[in-house]
Amino acid sequence: MAEGRDTGRFERICNDLVELKDTSELMMDLAYSALLLNSRELAEEVRMLEEKVDRLHTEFELLVLSSCVKPEDARGLLGLIRMGVVTEQIADAAAEIAEVVLRGEEPHPVLRMVIKDADETVERAVVSEDSPLVGKTLKEARIPEETGMWVLVIRRGDRWMRPRPGTRIQAGDVIIASGYADGEEDFRKLIGCGS
Repeated sequence: MAEGRDTGRFERICNDLVELKDTSELMMDLAYSALLLNSRELAEEVRMLEEKVDRLHTEFELLVLSSCVKPEDARGLLGLIRMGVVTEQIADAAAEIAEVVLRGEEPHPVLRMVIKDADETVERAVVSEDSPLVGKTLKEARIPEETGMWVLVIRRGDRWMRPRPGTRIQAGDVIIASGYADGEEDFRKLIGCGS
């Protein structure tokens, strides 16, 4: 019976560590995009994710610490805690990058030239109840083909998801996409936020 409990606990530790890793990687991607595109919207998403990672990290450490039943287990669990700390540090670094955008600081002259010359933009839209995309997978929605915009992330409530072809779109999803500026209007129409 105790062995089954331990297996379940270790699976949860593994799942929580994977979520921490995935979230910190996503934050870094969004933070760099926020900086390169000078996007306050993306920087705000990073800020919200940073708060989520703080909570996840605390829960993860408590779970790992409560799993230490024998002194000889401590060394192996210490490695897990250190891995969790590293994901937290990555998340903090992403938040610092995003803060540059949120503070409205002038980008470095080279970065400013890149931003000015970029035709790329970021758009964030909420999927409306009557959107033709509701219930479709991302593959079926064909957002890049229809708009020239690539989905960076989908936020569903307090959950951020990397786009996968099989991800099913729901009303209320916040879809963040990047692409050429001339695709913004098509993107909003397709999502159902504009006419």
